[in-house]
Amino acid sequence: MKQHFLMFAAYNAWANGRIYDAAAGLTDAEFNRDVGAFFGSMMGTLNHLLVADRIWMKRFTSEGEAPKALDSIVHPNFDPLRLAREAEDKRIADWISGLSEKALAGRFTYMTVTDLRTVSQRLAPALDHFFNHQTHHRGQAHMILSVLGKSPPSLDLVQFQRMPEGQAFA
Repeated sequence: MKQHFLMFAAYNAWANGRIYDAAAGLTDAEFNRDVGAFFGSMMGTLNHLLVADRIWMKRFTSEGEAPKALDSIVHPNFDPLRLAREAEDKRIADWISGLSEKALAGRFTYMTVTDLRTVSQRLAPALDHFFNHQTHHRGQAHMILSVLGKSPPSLDLVQFQRMPEGQAFA
């Protein structure tokens, strides 16, 4: 099971890097343009991904910052947002790397952000959600690039698995 989550942590960093590489070519106006995505703009979408990851990592590890709202803006500007994303992706990969199979099969308890209730659940299915959520919103970032007339990158998992950094997981 650990190998599965190591793959998703590596894929997550790879896919985020590709989205950020594509978004780096946006003007400030394009980066901030509300194109009707769930979090409006590329800025809002990429911030939401970072916010949600920080919330979940706080739940998983009891460490780090955890914004109080899912639409919080951690960084309104691209460059500091990218640096924060890269640091969070490293944090995720390092944490997954340190997990044991026993920990992955275990449970954890946390407080929800939206309705302030206590939830206890198994770690592995929560990690499935964690990585799936990132994929979902990266898909929205992909769509935003298309709407803005840019060429979005391929984010297919199988493409990652065929790359040198993903071949260990294929």
